[in-house]
Amino acid sequence: MELGFMEMVVIALLIIVLFGPNKLPTIARDLGTGVRKMRGAMEDIKTEIMREADNPVSEIKREIEKVKEAAKDYNPMTEINQELNQIKNSVELQPSTVNPEKKPSLKPVDDDSHEGPVSR
Repeated sequence: MELGFMEMVVIALLIIVLFGPNKLPTIARDLGTGVRKMRGAMEDIKTEIMREADNPVSEIKREIEKVKEAAKDYNPMTEINQELNQIKNSVELQPSTVNPEKKPSLKPVDDDSHEGPVSR
């Protein structure tokens, strides 16, 4: 609600006529005190609303910080190294299938006695 200059002049004249010029400073002081109290109440309400609205945001921020801290401690190489060690241990525990006494068989390419297919 906006008051124009003429509307304020009319209100001031009505106050002077109704209450007289002697009571005008008291009325202005009381009116100023009332406006200050209203502004203070509005600020309190605004602060309370912002606190309630900020509460979920601050909870989300805390959760993000927790995730960041957990990510700092996480190292994927430790899991990979653990799995590699398990594989090494299982391979070392299995008996060897290679027989050292048996000679490897020669391939026809390595064998000099093999002449290959004969064409006639």
